[in-house]
Amino acid sequence: MSNKQITRSPIDDSIYVERTLASQDEIKQTLELAKRAQQDWRKTSIKERAALCHQMVDNFIANEDEIAEQICWMMGRPIQYAKGEVAGMVDRARYMIDCAQKALATIKLTDKPGFKRYIKREPLGVAFVVAPWNYPYLTAINAIIPAIMAGNSVVLKHSAQTPLCAEQLFYAFEQANLPRGVFQYLHLSHEDTEQIIANPLLNYVAFTGSVAGGKMVERASSGRFIGVGLELGGKDPAYVRSDADLAHAVETCIDGAFFNSGQSCCGIERIYVDSSIYDEFVALAVALVNNYQLGRSDEPSTTLGPVVKAAAADFVRQQVADAVSKGAIAHITPSDFPLDKPGTPYLAPQVLTQVDHSMSVMTEESFGPVVGIMKVTDDDQAIKLMNDSEFGLTASVFSADIEAAINIGEQLETGTFFVNRCDYLDPELAWTGVKNSGRGCTLSKLGYETLTRPKSFHVKTSI
Repeated sequence: MSNKQITRSPIDDSIYVERTLASQDEIKQTLELAKRAQQDWRKTSIKERAALCHQMVDNFIANEDEIAEQICWMMGRPIQYAKGEVAGMVDRARYMIDCAQKALATIKLTDKPGFKRYIKREPLGVAFVVAPWNYPYLTAINAIIPAIMAGNSVVLKHSAQTPLCAEQLFYAFEQANLPRGVFQYLHLSHEDTEQIIANPLLNYVAFTGSVAGGKMVERASSGRFIGVGLELGGKDPAYVRSDADLAHAVETCIDGAFFNSGQSCCGIERIYVDSSIYDEFVALAVALVNNYQLGRSDEPSTTLGPVVKAAAADFVRQQVADAVSKGAIAHITPSDFPLDKPGTPYLAPQVLTQVDHSMSVMTEESFGPVVGIMKVTDDDQAIKLMNDSEFGLTASVFSADIEAAINIGEQLETGTFFVNRCDYLDPELAWTGVKNSGRGCTLSKLGYETLTRPKSFHVKTSI
């Protein structure tokens, strides 16, 4: 097996990054250093940790032009949007740094004569963060910052598609003078990733990726009794009620479906529209999608870049072909997007109607620029269809009746529920999923709970 990790750019299939995979000795040394460093790091104050983490964020921002260019070339996001990831990462990091004091505060119990009682939150030890390529900084920072702020050390394994993200984060922490060993990264094979998860020096795993990857993490950690956070994607629905602001609903749903070429775990992958406004919604949606400019990610005019690999594009093409063979109508003509070619990562967007849940495009995660739109007659039918999924990450309802929308949300099997928006993470809210979207929680004050353990103090003060 080769010890080289090669990253090819979806822009032109050129080799953009080449790295040597970590050796067994390097892995051993990294984990041992992380363990040693954490013993000192846990003794630092939250104020000290916050100052270093804020400085890391400042350093990261200072390098945003290079970071944006690397995102563009490594995973294909249009250059005009690439800096948005820097802003999003900063927003999440700053909030998680600033909320740490309250989130980690000692819980003081009511007075009990003769006793002193309280509960502290203690760090777990060494956290292993396995991050994906689609939002390479946003997904990684969700675990990295709270882990470090809680007094843990972190080892990051980034996707083979976006290895420079790990290096950029390391550089930003290094420039902030974070103590050596508190944050490290490794370029790893799948086999070595599994072995690390099983290593007794490791105390927590935060994984973002596929359901198959999540199952691997659970198998590798089985019997170790360590915490595991899994964010495994979705098939997220939107429901547009008859009283919705139609123009807003169309614009928001289509952006939620096609931004980042549809490569978002919480992107909109299926839309249910009330029958009274269905035809108008479809017409507006198709017109909007036809305005996208499919092109090279490094071209400033491009609004829809290539997907990450040719195989990913071909998977979506197969889903579309399957749906059409079963009666679906494809509204976008691929030849209107000249770069669209089978066997390449360049893929025209697609809007499908006359779809149903017998088609994989409505049930299996597409992770590409395609969306199916179904007509529904009432809220009950919409709720049933929205819940008819193995996933449950986010769900959205568009309506002028906020209370009615919230009532629908109460009945949906989902980790996050939106009204009149979608495809967004608010760092003050818990990010979690149900069913095959995973388990655990990141962001918000609750995000600190999985990265710490409660320790109770029961002190008898009078004898």
